[in-house]
Amino acid sequence: MNFIQAQNSNFKKIDSLHKYVVKSKINDSLGLAKVHYQLGELYRYSNLSDSSYFYYHKAERFYRHSKQQLEYAKTLYGIAVIQTYEKDHTGSEVTSFQAITILESLKQVNEVRKYKAYIYNNLGIVFNQLNQLEESVNYYTKAIDLKRGLKGDFKNSIDNSINNLARVYILKNENDKAIKYYNVILSDKNLRKERPSFYALVLGNYGKALFNSGNYDKLPNLYFEALKIADSVSFNGYNSIIINQQIAEYYSLNGDNELAKFYAYKAKSISEKFNNEDLLSALLLLSKIESKDKALKHLRAYVKLNDSLLKTERTIRNKFERIKFETKEIEKENIQIARERLWLLIISCALILASVLLYLVINQRSKNKELKFVQQQQETNEEIYNLMLSQQDNIEEARVLEKKRISEELHDGVLGRLFGARLSLDSLNMATTTDAINTRSKYIAQLKTIEEDIRKVSHELNTDFVSGSGFIDIIKSLIDTQTLAYQLKYKMNNDGAINWDGISNKNKIHIYRIIQEALHNIYKHAKATEVVFTFKLKKSIICLKIKDNGAGFDINKAKFGIGLKNMNSRIAEINGIIYFNSEKNLGTTVVIEIPIT
Repeated sequence: MNFIQAQNSNFKKIDSLHKYVVKSKINDSLGLAKVHYQLGELYRYSNLSDSSYFYYHKAERFYRHSKQQLEYAKTLYGIAVIQTYEKDHTGSEVTSFQAITILESLKQVNEVRKYKAYIYNNLGIVFNQLNQLEESVNYYTKAIDLKRGLKGDFKNSIDNSINNLARVYILKNENDKAIKYYNVILSDKNLRKERPSFYALVLGNYGKALFNSGNYDKLPNLYFEALKIADSVSFNGYNSIIINQQIAEYYSLNGDNELAKFYAYKAKSISEKFNNEDLLSALLLLSKIESKDKALKHLRAYVKLNDSLLKTERTIRNKFERIKFETKEIEKENIQIARERLWLLIISCALILASVLLYLVINQRSKNKELKFVQQQQETNEEIYNLMLSQQDNIEEARVLEKKRISEELHDGVLGRLFGARLSLDSLNMATTTDAINTRSKYIAQLKTIEEDIRKVSHELNTDFVSGSGFIDIIKSLIDTQTLAYQLKYKMNNDGAINWDGISNKNKIHIYRIIQEALHNIYKHAKATEVVFTFKLKKSIICLKIKDNGAGFDINKAKFGIGLKNMNSRIAEINGIIYFNSEKNLGTTVVIEIPIT
């Protein structure tokens, strides 16, 4: 697969991952972190550093607080590589050591040691760029040693680290060591076939080491072989830039300025497509081998490009810092949102708990009030019952007194008169005179009068003059008291056919309380001036009608308060029925039907 095909493949994978995130709406943090890491990797291999850094940081933010510490370290490694590529060497160094610290804390399985090797290799690159060559050699050596101990095929990775180490030895001017390592790589007979691009790179570096050591036997043919291979595998000529510069240096040293300038300009022409450090090297080389004016021109271009690259590097580093800052700000916002949600949850729970407690308290108070009301009702009922008993005692006492009076009247009046009339008739029993006859007629008339008196007394004894009048007297006393307090006039019609002595005390108490409540409602709502109470007996049903001349109300729209509810409750307890008939400004009539039980 060539470079273009690889890039197209990466972009297809990136597009597929983005669509997956949108369609699946991943809510799992670790799942989302995995996708972000994969996007970071794909963007890195596509040389899109900004996007790669962005998605690596998104993944890092999730992994940082998770138990997936290996994935966290791998993500940090990806960030470190991007920082190295963009010349943020100090940032890459810090990130790399952070990843190493995490990996050191884990069990040293193959995967952990593999990423330690990768990170050591990155640190070798970083310290090389920082011109700390001893440190660079140290970390490249660690990387190579770890890779050689890994399970699996890591030959290519080992060769890459050896090539990097050899280049550091060239910079240290320890070219013999560099040549030794390049010979190790080039001893692989299959390298040219399997990795032609890398083979060309190694061959060029090997030539550089030979050139620096003064060994020119294989030069420049070795360079031309490397250049031929590089041009055959590189679609844009990028791999041949360094080799062209090395050839230019060779010819410049050997006094062939024309060929030196030819290959130097060729390197410059190719590197202008990329505007990077290779172009800097080409311009610096031309400033050395060209004539004065042209050399000065190339030197100025070198300085200008160098300043531009430094500015770009600072811009990129600032961009990375901004991504970090924005990521931290987003994280802070998320933490704040999480805290706000937690407090909202706590407050909601507290409010619900408070509402439940308040409901329980109110409900308990309501029950207590209801219980107290029932107790008060019971006490009131007992008072009414006692009042009725007292009234009954008064009635019984009145009956006794009346019987005594009648007895005395019979004994002292009627019986005395009878005795006197009997004695007079006895004395005239045998007399036949006209006076005697007239006197007997007089006494007979007197006996008739006495007979009428006896009949009258008998009738009075036979009719219980207080029978049933006790409860009605209690009701009348209630109505008298309340109508006087409410400034109402009243009329009361009582059907004498109702035997109140046969009505249970429970029913009497409820009737009493219903009348009491009705009077209270009339006073409170009706604004009446007169009320009429009627008691009738219809087929073993006591009918109580209470009619007022008040304001009235619309029955269909009326909201029944606690007073009417209490009346309904009492009616239900005695199996009665209540009706309301009312019109505005025409008063209200309440009809209550109570069966005699």
